[in-house]
Amino acid sequence: MTATDRSLELINTAAQAAADKLAHDVIAYDVSDVLSITDAFLLASAPNDRQVRAIVDEIEERLQKELGAKPVRREGDRESRWILLDYVDIVVHVQHSEERVFYALERLWKDCPELELPADAKATRGKAEEHAKLLSAEAAEEPGGDW
Repeated sequence: MTATDRSLELINTAAQAAADKLAHDVIAYDVSDVLSITDAFLLASAPNDRQVRAIVDEIEERLQKELGAKPVRREGDRESRWILLDYVDIVVHVQHSEERVFYALERLWKDCPELELPADAKATRGKAEEHAKLLSAEAAEEPGGDW
């Protein structure tokens, strides 16, 4: 079994929305062969809670406006460290960068086929690492930051 055309349409729209809101490391997996409850997972991250919320809000708005899709469930709003949007056909995970590293969902789904995403979404790969290096360099430049 492979992801349906509808699932791919939802994934691509959600991935583009995430990229437009400067998400980091957007990636999608076809999990239809190993899970019966959904076809695909979209993973994205952001360096702060506020941006996590902005990405999720943009994904919800675009999927509603462009494809008439509403999530059947939304979890994780309170702390905005990891928000899950369940659209039945797809599940979207937007995580704070720290949670993304800690939970490493990519390791769980590494045997599943990676889905092709829009160019803007692909361009987000490695952004979390770039951001971490930039923060590290800034901290080292601060007075007293190198001890």
